[in-house]
Order: sequence, then C-alpha cells, then structure tokens
Amino acid sequence: MNAMLQGRGQGDIDDEARAGDGGPPPLVADGLLKVYEGRHVLDRLTLTLAPGTVLGLIGRNGAGKSTLIRALLGLIQPDAGEARVWGRSALALDDASKARLGYVPQQPEALAWLKVGDMLDFVGRFYPRWDHDFVNTTLERWQLPRNRLLAKLSPGERQRVAIVRALAMRPELLVLDEPAAALDPVARRDLLREIATRAGEFGTTVLFSTHIVSDLERVASHVAFMHEGRVLLHSELDGLKERHMRLHVPRHAADQLVGRVPGEVARRQHPYGGISVVLVREEGAPWPSLVHAPGVQRESLSLEDLFVEVAG
Repeated sequence: MNAMLQGRGQGDIDDEARAGDGGPPPLVADGLLKVYEGRHVLDRLTLTLAPGTVLGLIGRNGAGKSTLIRALLGLIQPDAGEARVWGRSALALDDASKARLGYVPQQPEALAWLKVGDMLDFVGRFYPRWDHDFVNTTLERWQLPRNRLLAKLSPGERQRVAIVRALAMRPELLVLDEPAAALDPVARRDLLREIATRAGEFGTTVLFSTHIVSDLERVASHVAFMHEGRVLLHSELDGLKERHMRLHVPRHAADQLVGRVPGEVARRQHPYGGISVVLVREEGAPWPSLVHAPGVQRESLSLEDLFVEVAG
C-alpha cells in the first residue's frame, strides 16, 4: 500500500521534521487504539498536525473522528498508544497548555444553566488573552442574546456560542468537532471565514472534523481521510489535487496486471470485465506506466469522489 495510506506515512514524518525546527508539533497521535464492545474505533492510528496548518479531518459517521479528537485532547484514555499536545502527554496537560488551545465539541452542553453573557464573562477570567471586544462584536453580529439561558438556545445557537468562547481566548491551537453540523448556511460561511482569518493572520493551527467536503475545500491546507478507525490518506490539499486520478482499464490490459499498481488506493471491477483504479502518487514521483498503456482512459476526480473511492 502507498506509504501515505496506512500507519506512519511520509507526510507524518515530514511534519514532525518541520515541527522540530520550532518545537514539538501541536498534536500527535502515536499508535492510538480504542476499543468499544469489541470494535476498534481507533485502530493503531498515527497522525501529526504541523504548526500553522488547517487540517480537515473527513470521514463518514462512525469513522472515529470524535473519538480521535477526544483522545488527542486527553478527554478519553486510549487502550494503547499515546496522544501528545506540544510534546506533553494529552492526559497530563498543565494549565498553561490548556490556556493555549480552544475546543468546540460537536454538541456543546457545558454550563447550560448560565446565561450566555454570564458564561462568557465567567470563562474569560481564566484566559489572560481573552478578547472582550471580539465577544461583544460577534454576539451582536450573530444575534446571540446575552441574557438568555444557554439551555434555552437552539442547537445551532449553542454551537455558535461555543465557537465564540473558543475563539475569544485567542488560541494557538483550535480544535473543532463537526463545527458546522448545526449551523445554517450563513453561520457556516461566517465560521469558515473566521477559521481562514485565524490561520492566515494569526498563525493559529486548526483541526476540524467534517463530513461536508465543500467546507473542507474552502479553508483546509491539509486533509486526512478517516475510515473505520484509521487514517487512510493524509496530504497537503492543493498538491493532492494534482497527484490523483482514476484510470479506466479495459479487460485486455486488466488481465495483464499483476499485483497492485504503484500508488493504488482503490480498485473496482467493471461489469463488462475491465477495472477502474484510483491512484495517488507520491509528491515528485512519476505516474506508473499503466497511465500511458493503450486503451487506458484517465479521469480527474473531485475531492468528494476521491474520498468515496478511498473509504467506500
């Protein structure tokens, strides 16, 4: 299997090497294993998040995205392996490290008995870089009432308040679990714009999970495909678009194939006897000779189509 596709891929090694120049990377998953009722929710998963990147973690429901995020932040203990945040064990973070990261869960429910304004004022006391102006401006722009109980808000409103809370602390690392799941299209665009601004102007490192490919394509610098507890593909996004294709191989050429094609990530049988092969070549590597074989047709894939092929 392609070196990028399973376990500790070259992309992870390169990320660690780059991060080593300026300190440990913000997040590292090193062989994480988590088993629930006999099911491997995380299956010896390894992933490194490099400083300053915006990594979109995409996967179907049940792929293990939320479990991975919770393990990375030390909210659950893995059965094996280790998660590290800026080089420290995620299970033993000190207050200084916690003050540098913002986290928005998929269903924020914390402090639901407080009013919006009271909750934000209370939480802000614990963060020395708390941005009161950002809180006031964003609450007004998103039409979030300060005097309403969090428990009385809609799911989308609660999620927006959680996003305000996470951003107001000016985090160096921002982790969002399905942040757009309960947002309407306008709020989703505002969130994506804010992520892009934080990453571009302030150098914030961002990890966000999603199943909406268009959101990922708008703001992510890197992408990781997750399926059944494993990261199948982790790559820089723009380069990935130039390094993958689907080949339609006729029967006479398919019959001559022996073993896997270099860079092969998916293969499907055609009902008429040929096959389709999806390739993702290493950066700087040439396309395999099959690409130029007589009768083989090449097809460009969207990111969504690539994900379906890899995780289908």
